[in-house]
Amino acid sequence: MSEDASSVVEILTARGVRLPRPEGVFFGPDVDPDRIAPGVTIHPGGRILGAATSIGPGSVIGAEGPATVEDCQLGRGVELKGGYFSGATFLDGANMGSCAHVRPGTLLEEEASAAHAVGFKQTILFPFAITGSLINFCDVLLAGGTSRKDHSEVGSSYIHFNYTPHGDKATASLLGDVPRGVFLDRPRIFLGGQGGLVGPVRIAYGTVVAAGRIQRKDLLTEGQLVAGAAAEAVDRPFVAGAYLGIARIVRNNLIYAGNLLALRLWYRRVRAAAPARDAFDRAALEGARRRLDEGLAERLKRLGELAAAMPRSLRLAEAAGARTQDPPYDQQRRFAERWPEIESALRSGFEERTAEAERDAFLADWSAVAGREDHVARVRALPPGARARGAAWLQAVVDAAAAAVAAG
Repeated sequence: MSEDASSVVEILTARGVRLPRPEGVFFGPDVDPDRIAPGVTIHPGGRILGAATSIGPGSVIGAEGPATVEDCQLGRGVELKGGYFSGATFLDGANMGSCAHVRPGTLLEEEASAAHAVGFKQTILFPFAITGSLINFCDVLLAGGTSRKDHSEVGSSYIHFNYTPHGDKATASLLGDVPRGVFLDRPRIFLGGQGGLVGPVRIAYGTVVAAGRIQRKDLLTEGQLVAGAAAEAVDRPFVAGAYLGIARIVRNNLIYAGNLLALRLWYRRVRAAAPARDAFDRAALEGARRRLDEGLAERLKRLGELAAAMPRSLRLAEAAGARTQDPPYDQQRRFAERWPEIESALRSGFEERTAEAERDAFLADWSAVAGREDHVARVRALPPGARARGAAWLQAVVDAAAAAVAAG
């Protein structure tokens, strides 16, 4: 162990950090020991990296296997049992099993969890949401459920297909929504194991998708069971880069971006209004806001790439003799032309000026339930009228984002 590493171990041990085998833990040179709380346990095989890393009280790293934690923020009682975690944020009580692969843009809110061998990137799980094992669930926001006994769930061996044969990733899927999901009172969503979603799709609260099904279409009616074959076999010519109708793809992406804007506003105006218990709370909330900034940037990047692909798609259609004045191709042309305007609108900060009356009324409601340190408890204390006002405010933000394409 180097002299620098030895000094970090001494500082952490003196602070009450538990290192059962300190010689088996590596600390990067830019790690700040003050950002690792007393009561944290780091097992042998831990690699703690990055100046942005913050590990809150009671968190446990590497209980099941080697774990790399790089520029992540952990709240209280977080368990990362093994794997690679980079540029992600985990709020109080979140946990992940061993062999995880978690990349930037990932946010697990209170008590969200995943079993072993799970891949996340640009993934957001609302409180209590659970995913099973052997899952690839990138570019998804999952809400729904009310508690650890009543939560949205994704079965083992599930895949979110987020890369198309055309080579684009304008494929983020929205399961539930932000405006109602943040109030932790919506019916849970259940996706059965060994299935998949072909993004971008939207799924309503209360939906049950049976095991083994590949879901390709939106499910927008709440409380439905969906089972059986999702599509008949298709055998037809395919040309990479030759798109057809894109209206649903663009709309779903803008609705997803609107939900990210609404969630970012929730963190700025609502979560930030509660006093932080300590520096570890502040680091976790700042990390969450950073994840949402990253998520919005990712979605705009992917939509921009889709817009840039439209001229070639139109050329391919013309070469194939298609009537490029027909609706599918007119959609492509208008989207490519209007993308700079749409992007500018989404980056303009319009959400801060949207539904101000509803916002101010809800923030007054929020202040009235002050005094609870725990965010979940404070949300649960809100009366129905306050929830309705808050949802109306956040939904107005989503609707304004969706209107960016509807106006075209």
